[in-house]
Formats: sequence, C-alpha cells, structure tokens
Amino acid sequence: MKRGRPRSSVLAFPCLLAPFLVLAAAAAADEYRVSALDLSGVTQGWGSPGKDKSVDGRTLTIAGRHFEHGVGTHADSRLAVDLKGSASRLHAWVGVDDEVTGEGSVEFRVVADGKLRWSSGVMRTHQAAKEVDVDLSNARKLILQVADAGDGINYDHADWADATITFEGAKPELLVFHEATYILTPKPSPAPRINGAKVVGVRPGSPFLFTVAATGRKPIAFAAEGLPEGLSLDPATGFITGRTEAKGEHRVRVSATNALGKATRELRIVVGDRLALTPPLGWNSWNCFAGAVTEKNVRDATDAFVNAGLRDHGWTYINIDDFWMTKNDDRDRTLHGPERDASGRINSNPRFPDMKALSDYIHSRGLKAGLYSSPGPTTCGGCLASYKHEKEDAERFAEWGFDYLKYDWCSYGNVEHGTGRAYYAKPYDLMGRMLRAQPRDIVFSLCQYGMDNVWEWGDQVGGNCWRTTGDITDSWGSMSGIGFKQDGHEKYAGPGHWNDPDMLVVGWVGWGPALHPTHLTPSEQYTHITLWSLLSSPLLIGCDLTRLDDFTLNLLTNDEVLDVNQDPLGRPARRVVKREDETEVWARPLEDGSIAVGLFNLGEEEATATVTWAEIEAKAPKAVRDLWRQRDVEVDSNGYTVKLPRHGAALIKVTPGA
Repeated sequence: MKRGRPRSSVLAFPCLLAPFLVLAAAAAADEYRVSALDLSGVTQGWGSPGKDKSVDGRTLTIAGRHFEHGVGTHADSRLAVDLKGSASRLHAWVGVDDEVTGEGSVEFRVVADGKLRWSSGVMRTHQAAKEVDVDLSNARKLILQVADAGDGINYDHADWADATITFEGAKPELLVFHEATYILTPKPSPAPRINGAKVVGVRPGSPFLFTVAATGRKPIAFAAEGLPEGLSLDPATGFITGRTEAKGEHRVRVSATNALGKATRELRIVVGDRLALTPPLGWNSWNCFAGAVTEKNVRDATDAFVNAGLRDHGWTYINIDDFWMTKNDDRDRTLHGPERDASGRINSNPRFPDMKALSDYIHSRGLKAGLYSSPGPTTCGGCLASYKHEKEDAERFAEWGFDYLKYDWCSYGNVEHGTGRAYYAKPYDLMGRMLRAQPRDIVFSLCQYGMDNVWEWGDQVGGNCWRTTGDITDSWGSMSGIGFKQDGHEKYAGPGHWNDPDMLVVGWVGWGPALHPTHLTPSEQYTHITLWSLLSSPLLIGCDLTRLDDFTLNLLTNDEVLDVNQDPLGRPARRVVKREDETEVWARPLEDGSIAVGLFNLGEEEATATVTWAEIEAKAPKAVRDLWRQRDVEVDSNGYTVKLPRHGAALIKVTPGA
C-alpha cells in the first residue's frame, strides 16, 4: 500500500503540489476506443458493423476526411455499452460515409441512462463530420443510435469515427440484452374452430383451391352449403376445388365437426377480377436457404405446414425465391443447364428437376405454390430472369401450376435506364398483363423496394402486393426501422392490393446454408407479428420450418392475432399517437365494428403504454380483449394501460358501445 504524505507536508507546499495532483488525476483516466468493443451484439438495418472500417469494409471517410479508427454502421442501428459508472466522456466525429453513391440521410443520437444527451440533427452525404463531446459522469448505460431521418435506410452508411470513451476504473463493455422466452397464447382448444381467410377471390374459369382451415382434435369432417356451380368440397380434407364461371359474391356456410362439437363460419367466394382479397399467408425460402435452396427444402416446408399445423391456422403459400433457375457461369454445377426450351420458355436448374410435379405436390397438401423472377436479364443472385421473355415465362409459370410470382427489380436498371413513374412502372405493367392473360390465377408481388412510391401506383399495374422498403434482417434496428415507418401508406392498401414491409424474421434464419436463431428477442418478435398484422401486411415466414420450436410455433398460430391481419375490411392500421417516452399506439378498424389496437414500447427500458378511448374514437367500450393472451380484460372508462417490456407490444380488440 502506498503511504500518503504527512499532512504537514501537504500544507507546507500547496502551490507546488497542485499541478502534480492534477496530472496524477489525468493519468488515472484512460481512453477506450468504441471499435475495441465486441461488436457482435450491434444491431443495424443492413450489413454488419465495421471495426475501424466502414460498413462496406473501406477506410472511414466523411466528406473527404479519413479516420483510422471507429465503427462503421448502417441505419437503423444501436450499440449499447455498459459504462459500469466509470466513464466521464464520449468523444467522436460522425457523419455519412463517402462510400455511398446515393443520397444518405441519418441522425446520430447519444442516449445515457435512458435520456437523450446529444443529437446530430439530420446529416446527409458529403456533409462535414460533426464533433460529439458528451459528459458521461455517473452514467451506467450508453446507447449510440443511428436513425434513418424518416426517409428510409437506403444509402444510410453511418460512421462513429475516432469514437472514444474516457473512463477511470472498470473498462466499458458491450451491453447485450438477454431475455428469457415467454409464451403468451394458450394452446388451441380440442373443440373445432375455423380459421384463416373469410373471403377469397377467383377469376371466372380459373382453377380454384381453398382449404377450410380448422383446429381441433382429429378427425374433423367438413361440409359446405351454397358453393357456386363448379366447385366442390372434400369432406375429409376441407379442400374446395374446381372451376366456376358464376360471377359475383357467393356466401358459403362452411362447417367443421369433430367428437367435441361443430364450428361454422361464412366464407365469401368472390368470382371476379380481384385476387388476394386478404394478405397472403405463407412461407418464402430466401431468409433461411437463400442461394442454397433445393427441391427437398421446399417439400420439407410443405410437409411442415401440414405436420406442424400451420395449414390449420390459414397459412397457405409455399414460395420458392431465387436460385430455382439456371446460372451457368457459377462454379456450382447444380445450377447449370439449358436456360430455355425451344419455345423460349424458362427452365429450372437440376436442383428442381420437375417443377410441375413440385407444384402438384404442394397443391395435393391443400396449399398454393409461388416462385420468383426479375424483369432484368438476371435475378439478384445472378440467375437467369425474364427480360424480353415475359410472355414465355408467364406461360411457363402457369403451365407448371404456380399461384404466386415475386418479381424482383434486380438487374433491370442495368439494361433499361430512365426516371419517373413510367420508367419504374413499365416492367411491372408488362408482366402484370402477361400474368392476367394466363388461364390460372397468379398473385403478383412487386419487389422494387418502394422506388417512386410504389404504393401509389402498384395497384394500377396489376400488383397484389408491393415491397415498400429494402430487405429486412433479423435485428431490432431493421425490423423496427421498417415497420414503424409504414405510417401514411395505409391509404393505398386494401383488398387485393397490399403494402409489404418484407418477410418475417422469426425462428431459424440465416440466408443459407448456415442458420441461427433470430437475433430478435422474444418481445421484439411479439412486436414484429403484432405490427405486421395491424398493417395488413402479407405474412411470409422466412425460417426453416423443420426447426420450429414451441415459442415460434405459438407466435405464428394465434388465430385471434391472425384474424386481425386477415380481416375482410382490409383497412391497415395508422399511427394514432407517438409519445415522448418512446411508446406508440397504432389502430385499425375491423369488419365487425371493433378496433384492433397495438401498444408498443420502442424504448430501452420497461415502460407503461396508454391509449385513451378518445384517441381511437371508441365510445364507451363494452368489451376489451387481450388478443395475445386470448382473454377479456376489465374495461376502464377512460382507456387501456399496460406495462410493456423493452421493445415489447400488446394487442387488444376494443368493441365500442352503442
């Protein structure tokens, strides 16, 4: 132990000692580079964080100024640090990295112990770096955030350059939030319950397939009264099949009966021009298998829909994304083969030896089949696509028996150049017309990332749904950054034409072939499904269905939550209120006159969220139901209040009084 000087010595030389005491205190402090943290727990909207590099792996550069150290990230991002109470200062330079080719716009925020300590305001590409100098005395938790400035995350490459934390004592560490899994929804009753869509559209003369989805103890016997001429129901499976020319709306009474009782429901079959009268429910191969997908993966997903019971809850589509077609310049020989037949129709690669047999298998399980292409010469993965073969490919898709097409912009901009709405709409209008000319119904999904406000014109080119954003990843920054930016789009969506904020990132994902459990916490997954259901978004599962755990299956099979998504009125939610404590309320009207309300906590700590009945224009509600827990709650005369975990959500159904 060091001995202190005698008190008399200190008193004798105060002027001489003072500078040395200051120097000693300064020497005791240290600086820690933020880039030295374990960055594996950083969440961001795209890519991976760069350690002393930009998000694309280049030298950190802001408006021509180079930085040797720092963290390159991408909006929306979050880096949390455990300061251990030992930090005194954060210093950094921030801005949009010069590597972007477009106009990025971001906002940097420094949050300490739940309070905003500093904000950059909106920063744009080529804007000079701003200095960050924040007092962290006594703070225990630091969060470095990058938001997208409200205009989407395209080109939002953001740098925390030369970022250092001054501390004395314990070193700062990356703070990774761990949350135990919790299941809210009770298991389905053994008594029969009919689930899924209550209305379905079909064009006159097209092949019809609809499965009456029902839960309950097997066996279940199905029946239907009032089917239009040409359609029939299999009482053992609940499959309604056939063709009908009977235009108009047909109200069919369907029933499901087992040893414990009988359930009935009205199903409206609308024979006309509109498809996808409710948002598609299904699975897509990309988020789990990506370029490694095979026919076996697709057959396994089909079987899992049946064996895990997803079909019984209304899940319908099995969609093959990229890499079913040929790519002859790839080293992987399973992608090689003749690109087209003698008639110019596209061929599948050896991984998919018989597409007609595959779609037949999917249909035999009471499900529908989807696939993928691009208006450019190649897909995003570099496989053969539909450029200048739109008619031949549409005919091939129909010949094979597919029911859904995701049409991804990809390479189109490399071969066709232009600006404005006519340019962006042209390739989709062309394929839309080719699909409508086929003798079967094919749901048309536009994938072009929201360019030129596609929600304003997607319906006019025959789109049944359209991506409003870039690709989603399994991070809070990506999911929340996409989902909570959908406000304002609701006016453009409705039966037959839906906004699509991208696929679900729950379960085992990874973009193939190596998979991992989603990086979303359980509460974040509840928020994901709650918000997507309120938004009337297509729900396309993106995980490996052969690895479903109890939590993920429970999350995907709450019929009262799915009923919100599938509500026939088809009016998506809007943001009702956004509060200073980072809680939000979203609401949508339902066909039966009730209101579905989502309460969300976007903050980093547990919070109390409230909605007043006046805010959602609900007069003297007579009933309030917690949809995740499937139970009624006590009605308060003023509103509803709930305590929510970090990044958590609640979903209620409010039935107004007279």
